[in-house]
Amino acid sequence: MNDREQAWGLLTEFTQSESLRKHGMAVEACMRAYARKFHPGSAPEEELWGIVGLLHDFDYEKYPSLDDHPYKGNEILKERGYSDEIRRAIMSHAEYSGVSRDSRMEKALFACDELAGFITACALVKPGKSLAEVDAKSVRRKMKDKAFARGVKREDVINGAAELGAAGGDRRGSRGYGRCRTRCRGFPGRRLGTDLGNLRTAARKCRCQMDSLRQSRSWLLPSSKTFLVEAQCRRIS
Repeated sequence: MNDREQAWGLLTEFTQSESLRKHGMAVEACMRAYARKFHPGSAPEEELWGIVGLLHDFDYEKYPSLDDHPYKGNEILKERGYSDEIRRAIMSHAEYSGVSRDSRMEKALFACDELAGFITACALVKPGKSLAEVDAKSVRRKMKDKAFARGVKREDVINGAAELGAAGGDRRGSRGYGRCRTRCRGFPGRRLGTDLGNLRTAARKCRCQMDSLRQSRSWLLPSSKTFLVEAQCRRIS
């Protein structure tokens, strides 16, 4: 069953919260965009992906506990005649469900779920509260602000992007410590966070400029219980 009107009816039947409805529509929009990217010109695929996005949390308001969501929703979808493909994709967006994310649609749903909410939050602090005012740079900047949209799981955003092979999911150096092999060899470092930009920060503190980066090895220092990641950089001339 790939009918958007019926899917919307199901969402509104179980979800009265305006914010949850908007979240469903936001994830739907993201999923449709990815469907067009991966299946250009295929209207059926876009409709399928859109419905998965729209309905992924339809049962959450009524069944919010980890014991019920998305399991109750899965049962309801089966009763209403939704396909195994749709039900499996929705089950897979909850990591605790034990359903692996194998297809592109399943990976896209996981990536879009947290990110759609975060982008919406970014839009709401803009003067016009419009998505048109939001660009990738501002989203990345807000991602580093842990006080902003605290409810959004940054790790899920990063992991979701990584599964889709997006640039935002580049997790090289994710241990968050910098160690250089030139002038600043042996830089002890300090905990800086979880993204690639923080290794660049570490390199700048060593007066080095990042040329390339690879996690050639990481190890644990017994004395300080500190993870170090070796990064290749070059010295500023």
